[in-house]
Amino acid sequence: MKRAPQFKRTMLASAILLLAAQTAYAQTSTDDSAKANEQTVVVLGSRSVAKTALDTSAPVGLIGLKDLQTAGPLELGKLLQTLDPSFNFSTTFISDGTDSIRPATLRSLGPDQVLVLVNGKRRHQQALVNVQQTIGRGSAGTDINAIPLGAIHHIEVLRDGAAAQYGSDAIAGVINIVLKSNVGETSLSGQLGTTSEGDGDLYSASANRGFALGENGGYINLTLEGRKRGETNRAGPDSLRANPPRVTQHIGDSNTKDGYFWWNGALPIDKESEFYAFGGVSKRKSDSYGFFRSAGDDRTVQSVYPNGFLPQIRTDIKDASFAFGYRRDLPSDWKSDISINYGASELKFHESNSLNVSYWYEPKPGGGIYADSPREADTGTLKFNQLTFNADVKGPVKVGGGEVFVATGFEYRQDNYQIVAGDPVSYQYGRTNNPAIAIKAPSGGTAASGIQGFPGYTPATAVDSGRHNIALFLDAETKPVDNLTLAGAVRYEKYSDFGSTVIGKLSARFDPTKEVGFRASLSTGFRAPSVQQEFYSSVSTNLNNGVLTETLTARQGSAVTQAFGIKPLKEETSTNGSMGVVLRPAKNMSLTADVYEIKIKDRIVFSSEIAPEAGGGPIANILKPLGVGQAQFFTNAVDTRTRGLDIVAEHTSKFDASTLVLSGQLGFNKTEVTKRHSTSSVLTGEQLFDKSQVTLIEHGQPRKHHVVAADYTAGAWNINTRANYYGEVYAENFSPLQKWDARWLVDATVRYGFSKKTFLSVGVNNAFNQLPNEWTNGGDFPKLGFTRCWETCPIGVNGRSFYVRADTAF
Repeated sequence: MKRAPQFKRTMLASAILLLAAQTAYAQTSTDDSAKANEQTVVVLGSRSVAKTALDTSAPVGLIGLKDLQTAGPLELGKLLQTLDPSFNFSTTFISDGTDSIRPATLRSLGPDQVLVLVNGKRRHQQALVNVQQTIGRGSAGTDINAIPLGAIHHIEVLRDGAAAQYGSDAIAGVINIVLKSNVGETSLSGQLGTTSEGDGDLYSASANRGFALGENGGYINLTLEGRKRGETNRAGPDSLRANPPRVTQHIGDSNTKDGYFWWNGALPIDKESEFYAFGGVSKRKSDSYGFFRSAGDDRTVQSVYPNGFLPQIRTDIKDASFAFGYRRDLPSDWKSDISINYGASELKFHESNSLNVSYWYEPKPGGGIYADSPREADTGTLKFNQLTFNADVKGPVKVGGGEVFVATGFEYRQDNYQIVAGDPVSYQYGRTNNPAIAIKAPSGGTAASGIQGFPGYTPATAVDSGRHNIALFLDAETKPVDNLTLAGAVRYEKYSDFGSTVIGKLSARFDPTKEVGFRASLSTGFRAPSVQQEFYSSVSTNLNNGVLTETLTARQGSAVTQAFGIKPLKEETSTNGSMGVVLRPAKNMSLTADVYEIKIKDRIVFSSEIAPEAGGGPIANILKPLGVGQAQFFTNAVDTRTRGLDIVAEHTSKFDASTLVLSGQLGFNKTEVTKRHSTSSVLTGEQLFDKSQVTLIEHGQPRKHHVVAADYTAGAWNINTRANYYGEVYAENFSPLQKWDARWLVDATVRYGFSKKTFLSVGVNNAFNQLPNEWTNGGDFPKLGFTRCWETCPIGVNGRSFYVRADTAF
């Protein structure tokens, strides 16, 4: 049912009434958040003294508090995609758990090739492994949406390889999220929104309060936030499986509820030392859907679902983190920091509106058939936890007539991964789970095992295992002359499961004048295979040439990987080089341009679905005893090269009573698979990682992403417009190669300040209702209701949306 007109009228009326009631108190001033947004000092990329974003040896983007408040999106992933062209947050649907935890990437690499920090400390990864044909296939990145916007003061984005400085995963770069630390103020924020189609209603509320602890500058800052998003559906009529045609699929956002409680605090012991702690708990409930099962399919029971059914996948996601540390100032301007950081991610699957066909039709021991199956079941739980201990010191060392800033430290990290089996009905082949019994479906074919939609994790795929590693690092930075900065880093890491590695980084910054600067870096890097990639295993249902097929994901060291000759995973290695120029022709203008190249060797990927040959063969001989239609596994199968150019410009004009800020960020990026290789005597590199998977890596994310914006402030009014250009993307696998054309998306916000701390904003996202082009080469997919993009969808399918937001502090 569409409710857009009434909902939009309610929002507009509320805005007008509030404006009329408060206009008399309007003041010509800037708010505290705008002042916070002017901060340009960053700590990311160097362990020496903090620098401005334009003085670093590598490009660092800074997103301030005002940006967070005026951009529109309430999900951190979508907001970063809107503000930073190097960041991508693709929209997914009909992708199991990836519908609920969407992949976040930097510079078009994988979600697990960008390191996320909170207050400079490593953030744990998610428990979910992306196993469907989406961006980040085969990876387990960081659940970026588990961090509430209301707790964030600013965000730093380092666009440079930094594994030698920060450890594994920092191949594409590093995102550092800095939490609020203010005291004595309560901040409240609320937002309502909807789409132009009248669905996807969004409600959000956030409260932040800082309290002083003691009399020596101690504090505790608390954030409570909640959000509810309604579902959207842009599926067309299904003419292939429904007569008369009707909508059978769900293509769009799922129903989602998010709740957060986060904190950040410090307690000084004396003038030289303090304890600190930060972290939070987050919870998300989400509903998504699988593929429609038609009435005549072997995977349904017509007497139960006479018109077929759409399985519903419910996810319950919990995330928690806690960091505790001790900082102390040492003699001679040295500083020490010792910390323990624990993080945990849990995702629980529950299938509903479904059934297990093999339960319904399994022959009884005495004859006849069972005629019963639960319609829902818990299908299993994924758990990941990480414990990190850090101890480091840093400070200046006199060398000759100069000074070298040195940082060194030790890190111990322990990762553990767990798969908990689901209810027996979710995975069994009949109540006896005996594959030797051929259980017939109503149509006469063989009944599928497990509950439909997302078959449960079995006792055979359940696991509880982990690993640990240690690291030693040394950083050094010096200025041999006033206008030249040289820096280097070296890092040694040793893992309990696959060995050790040594990597390094060199960087330089040269400023011949105040208006011109040059910067460059060269580094080696690595990424250890995650424990999720090492231990994940499952049985899922995928589309194979239009036929739903059970696919086994086999973990390393299993019988199937050994039979194919797939060796255990090893680390990815990389080289990263960049050069850039910084121009400041005037105090109110800046321009930076940086070119880069990232080469990754032995990149860990999820293989193609390996299916038996027609008529039999070596693949069939391996797969047939497994009782599944096809198999896939993690393997170091490809080498890639990524080249790109980032250009960032900003100009500020101040008039008598107003300010105009113009900015532009242009991102050009191209990833190529330079080599495919295989350790298998049965599978070639081209079979192991086929053309469709190459397309996903090379063209699944936009090669061009630009952001241009204008921010105008006049007295109490602020108008912000932003246009995002997303280049074309391609997809193939489930259908022939399909191109999704480039699109410009324009967002606009009008904000009015009733006082220095109270604001009302009204905004529109995707103002011109830009949508992906319709399927033109989709095979049967348009007949199934897939009207627009699916696997690679940077802009989504929802279209235009509106919102009204209120912010106040006291």
